[in-house]
Amino acid sequence: MPKNRIVISYSGGKDSTLALYRIIQSGEWIVDSLLVTLNEENKRTSMHGVRESLLNAQAKALGIPLRKVYIPPTCTNEQYEKIMGKALDEIEQDKVSYIMFGDIHLEDVKAYREKMLTNTSITSIFPLWGEDSQSLINEFLELGFKTVITCVDVEQLESSFVGRVIDKGFIAELPTSVDPCGENGEFHTFVFDGPLFSKKIEFTISDETTITQDLFTGKDRFYYADLNGA
Repeated sequence: MPKNRIVISYSGGKDSTLALYRIIQSGEWIVDSLLVTLNEENKRTSMHGVRESLLNAQAKALGIPLRKVYIPPTCTNEQYEKIMGKALDEIEQDKVSYIMFGDIHLEDVKAYREKMLTNTSITSIFPLWGEDSQSLINEFLELGFKTVITCVDVEQLESSFVGRVIDKGFIAELPTSVDPCGENGEFHTFVFDGPLFSKKIEFTISDETTITQDLFTGKDRFYYADLNGA
């Protein structure tokens, strides 16, 4: 049977990387590209806060081209949907009929993604959907992937976890209230090595932690590790 082309909605983190691994291992797809969103002003990935240069290095190591979508730093939902709508139009024009997401449990996020595709010919694929988070993080580590914590929501997890590489010790230290995959936004990651990578991505971590505030409360909430290419 002919293989279908698929675009990967990619954050550079562990869940989308594991989902990509499954897509590739299935042998059923031609991976067209990695669809990524970046802050238009600071040129960092949305939520994860990773520099564009490291994302470029990651894509090169994966051997998959990027589709970059730049989002204004202050962006309304209407603006976001317009920008993403244009990106989806381009995907359709390139005759790609499928897009993959790495979501696991969040019903509202899945529903929103599916709604975005309503007026397109693109079908969504969720390789990890409904699976146990503990099993997924175990699988990720056992496959040999390596990932570093780039962002922590201190309302859910202590800032001391920022900049740490996930291993069994890290997982054991997580509070029981925290999803092992950070599915509720507790933390975000950057994958720098593993079975899909042609080479390990070298980086250093700045001694200074970047902090951003909660838009509603004004309190310091998101703590970022600043990764720099080595």
